[in-house]
Amino acid sequence: MVHEYPRKPLGILLSALALALLVACKPPAAHACNPVTFDAAPYTVCAYDVATTDIRLFLTHPDGAPYAQFDRLRDTLQSDGYALAFAMNGGMYHDDRRAVGLYVEDGVQQAPLVKSAGPGNFGMLPNGVFWIDGGAAGITETNAYAARFDAAPPRYASQSGPMLVLDGKLHPEFNENGPSKKRRNGVGLSADGKTLYFAISDTAVNFHSFARLFRDQLGTPNALYLDGVVSRLYAADLQRDEPGLDLGPIVAVVTDAP
Repeated sequence: MVHEYPRKPLGILLSALALALLVACKPPAAHACNPVTFDAAPYTVCAYDVATTDIRLFLTHPDGAPYAQFDRLRDTLQSDGYALAFAMNGGMYHDDRRAVGLYVEDGVQQAPLVKSAGPGNFGMLPNGVFWIDGGAAGITETNAYAARFDAAPPRYASQSGPMLVLDGKLHPEFNENGPSKKRRNGVGLSADGKTLYFAISDTAVNFHSFARLFRDQLGTPNALYLDGVVSRLYAADLQRDEPGLDLGPIVAVVTDAP
């Protein structure tokens, strides 16, 4: 037997078709981390709203040893009902993975502020401190940080160096034709203080070009170098989890478990 079904009006069919096409053509949700090309070099830049994103620093696992690897941090967060959305080198470290300069985690200072010049990139003054506290964040030159947080530290802080950009100016020792090219990662803060930009070069670049990425492409008046050579990225929305040598401080974005 052939069944007869009531026909839908043409207008309803066209509306349904239009809706289906709209859904099919809708662009995918924007990622927090996206590829950026600057000065012909590839980067990955991850942008986060300071007020609404849970950004933390991690160094020591509950067992007393350094986290050292992104996967170990991810697994620990999962056991506590959280998820790791993003992670990156959060500052320089000694051979035992202790932070080279100031390091504050969850309000506890684990290493002191270093004000003196010294060897290596860290000691290339001016250097600075990346900090997070109560829905606010900053990238502050070391002496200015000491004056601002003289009474009590912020919830999270990591000292590193050099400053890539300070008050809109590139570090005075950067040379446009500098021959030292390495993979690098750093952090910059938007002029209104609302957005943090974490960037990692996907090829070897010099300091001058890396600093200009923050100032000229991302528009951050202050930016800080976090690490180089061993720089790595974990970005869940890009399904990117880079292996490598054990790390010291790790900056991470934590979310509720799905």
